[in-house]
Amino acid sequence: MAAARGVWHPLVVMGVSGSGKSTIGAALSQRLGVPFADGDDFHPEANIAKMSRGEPLDDDDRWPWLERIGDWLAEHPEGGVMSCSALKRKYRDQLRGHAPATEFVLLEGSREVIERRQASRPGHFMPASLLTSQFATLEPLGPDERGVVLDVDQSVEAIVDGYLGS
Repeated sequence: MAAARGVWHPLVVMGVSGSGKSTIGAALSQRLGVPFADGDDFHPEANIAKMSRGEPLDDDDRWPWLERIGDWLAEHPEGGVMSCSALKRKYRDQLRGHAPATEFVLLEGSREVIERRQASRPGHFMPASLLTSQFATLEPLGPDERGVVLDVDQSVEAIVDGYLGS
């Protein structure tokens, strides 16, 4: 989409924990030549503490986090890549409220694939026990939302190429 037209806009790489958002986001930003930011870095300490205890975030916890991410997207109208779970439509609407041209890349995979990926991330504050709540919360992209869905069970290069060729 963006690459074919040569027009850049904010891009959010989204999905459940362990889907590869940060890895794919960094690779896309490098390939597109735009800044990258990891949504995990925008969490307040209280959110990190809550998730570290194995407690899922609720909408009240996510609101200020999404506001910070939305501000970053608005500061990058010419292009920037953000990794952010953006699990619910209303979260994506909140981000689009800051940067209406934002496009989404939903990294989709089976629970088995995601669990395998999570197991290879030692030390991450998001415990694997929260994966069930993440899958339960995830709302797929609507037909009216700008974005693509890509399968995570392939190489980083194939995923990036899949986005650039969409």
